[in-house]
Amino acid sequence: MMRKTLHIKNMVCNRCIKVVREELEKLDYTVEKIELGEVVIMSDKKKFQLDKIKKSFEENGFELIDSRKANIIERVKILIIKLIHHNSTETQSNLNLHDEIIKEAGLSYQYVSSLFSSMEGITIEKFIIHQKIEKVKELIVYDELTLSEIAYRLEYSSVQHLSNQFKKVTGLSPSYFKKLKSKKRKPLDTIL
Repeated sequence: MMRKTLHIKNMVCNRCIKVVREELEKLDYTVEKIELGEVVIMSDKKKFQLDKIKKSFEENGFELIDSRKANIIERVKILIIKLIHHNSTETQSNLNLHDEIIKEAGLSYQYVSSLFSSMEGITIEKFIIHQKIEKVKELIVYDELTLSEIAYRLEYSSVQHLSNQFKKVTGLSPSYFKKLKSKKRKPLDTIL
């Protein structure tokens, strides 16, 4: 049996994991390990058919990542999404994204930040802000927390800070967004 690790762009949620697993199994690969952005597959075949895998992934909105730099950026994006959107704790206190990014990438924050900006056309900080605002939208739509609780959960210094950032990104105040009939949320893999 041969083993191969694939890095996948736009694989940002549990449904994504399910789709990737199903697509690889359709192609007769055994999934040994799968997590956001990465899958380890096994095969009896003499050669992995990367063209078929790539085509299958593209049909489902995913992309194989070939370069080392692109892989670093995708891992950083997935880390940020995981920490902001999939953190299981009630609050994200003591969460130092810079330290987590350094640990994930195994490189200096300055290098990763520069690489991220050059490849994505946006700074890591703006990417984090956009992800946090999308989480704020989600929490507003659920209507289970007050704006103060949302600000605390996402580590904003105040409700005013959250409101200002929300308005800067969306053009709407959080209270106006809450009143909208159609909530303008975005898929996580399209937020930049």
